[in-house]
Amino acid sequence: MPKKIRDLLKDLRQAGFVMDRQKGSHRQFKHPNLPGVITVAGAEGDDAKTYQERQIAEVIAKSKPKE
Repeated sequence: MPKKIRDLLKDLRQAGFVMDRQKGSHRQFKHPNLPGVITVAGAEGDDAKTYQERQIAEVIAKSKPKE
């Protein structure tokens, strides 16, 4: 069962991302340690697409400090 968009947004916020801007259902998040933005499209109750789940997991991994 796919995650919901609201779950992806929660994961981003917990990783330190903040919403930079929004237009319609497209939200763009920034992280203070990473260049650029990550776009999450879709209503909060929608099922997330596989590529969205993968993209969010990758960007969260990049945002964590290296040990």
